[in-house]
Amino acid sequence: MTKLGEYLAKRSVSKATLAKKTGITKQRLNDLTLKDNARPMGFELYLIALAIEAEVVEINKFLYGHLKLKEEMEG
Repeated sequence: MTKLGEYLAKRSVSKATLAKKTGITKQRLNDLTLKDNARPMGFELYLIALAIEAEVVEINKFLYGHLKLKEEMEG
């Protein structure tokens, strides 16, 4: 299960309902929630956030909060 899959499972979101509300196909939602190599596009995250009444920033922090900037090299 992907991080997006974890997030949606925590919120008890039905993929069938999500597909109806967002227009994202069930297959695409399955890929996004089960396949580690599937990357959600910005508009998909936005539509998902609207459908589940969440903030896009909240979803982004959950998915990508582990990322850090590289330290600047002194030169």
